[in-house]
Amino acid sequence: MNKNRPVNLDLRTIKQPLPAISSILHRATGVILFVGVAFMLYAFDLSLESQQGFDAAADMLSNSFIGQFIAWGLVSSLLYHLFAGVKHLVMDCGYCEELESGTLAAKTTLIAGAVATILAGVWIW
Repeated sequence: MNKNRPVNLDLRTIKQPLPAISSILHRATGVILFVGVAFMLYAFDLSLESQQGFDAAADMLSNSFIGQFIAWGLVSSLLYHLFAGVKHLVMDCGYCEELESGTLAAKTTLIAGAVATILAGVWIW
């Protein structure tokens, strides 16, 4: 039995490296997109019912705080998920697999995601 193993794994006290944070956010945005599809399908179905349904969907996405917040969250998640997916494709090609370049790629992904999130907020609100 290995006596050097940690006994208490309190995840709040473990400092995650930047590539791990980027990977966790990539997975989280995937879950957000999966759940958000239900909202977008509802809005799409409502918009195709009739002119009144279209007006209600447009009103929900443009005048409702909750509708705008959900739309902003979905667009932001989609953009970050796209950037992280491109990073993973680059890594699959054999680039940015070392510690230094992987950390730089994670920083780039996080910065691009933050900028895209801000721009999505400006565009939606």
